[in-house]
Amino acid sequence: PVDSEHSAIFQSLQSGKLSEIKRVIITASGGPFYDYPKDKLPDVSPAQALKHPTWQMGQKITIDSATLMNKALEIIEAKWLFNLKAEQIDVVIHPQSIIHSMVEFCDGSVVAQMGMPDMKVPIQYALTYPERMPLSVQPLNLSHIGSLTFKKPDMEKFPALRLGYEAAREGGTMGATLNAANEVAVQAFLNGQIKFTEIATSVEKVINNHHYIKNPCLEDVLTADAWARREIKKCLM
Repeated sequence: PVDSEHSAIFQSLQSGKLSEIKRVIITASGGPFYDYPKDKLPDVSPAQALKHPTWQMGQKITIDSATLMNKALEIIEAKWLFNLKAEQIDVVIHPQSIIHSMVEFCDGSVVAQMGMPDMKVPIQYALTYPERMPLSVQPLNLSHIGSLTFKKPDMEKFPALRLGYEAAREGGTMGATLNAANEVAVQAFLNGQIKFTEIATSVEKVINNHHYIKNPCLEDVLTADAWARREIKKCLM
């Protein structure tokens, strides 16, 4: 996998087997608004949301990080990539973004993949696997960092994360529907058409109206994607 969290899970799995996984723990930076007052979130501007504290990314994924929708999508990815149940996937807020994800095995051992936040590492590993090649990146200096902190995610403040769990549990075309609706909603926010908090609420309306197909073919997935894009535009009017 190229995504840093799923690459971390994949690398941690070298210590065991898929059948030995008890759960995976996906880390989230929390974005720029994790400690922001909830009542002020509706007034967040696109410029504010695009200032990520630890990662340098494109506009869409930066907004997803601010809403925690990126973690919602990563829950769905992890389910399918590693054949997991939604209940086996935990998310923890880790503002330093040093631990990229962890795997807990059936014997209680927890294996984590760590490093400075730099996408060059998982991208190169995906290209060179199973070999590792030298790479010029900032070295991890734990004594300089001092401490690593972890918090439980607030799904009331960031409902997108809850939607990810719901989509992962349902499976089928629900993931494609969530993703497509979110893409349109994020662009509407960037265009100044909706408020920051309306990204998740409008996406939730779409997935609540979706009659999902449990075992879809490719055409079903594409149809769900197109439907979600049309449906969310109605919600945004």
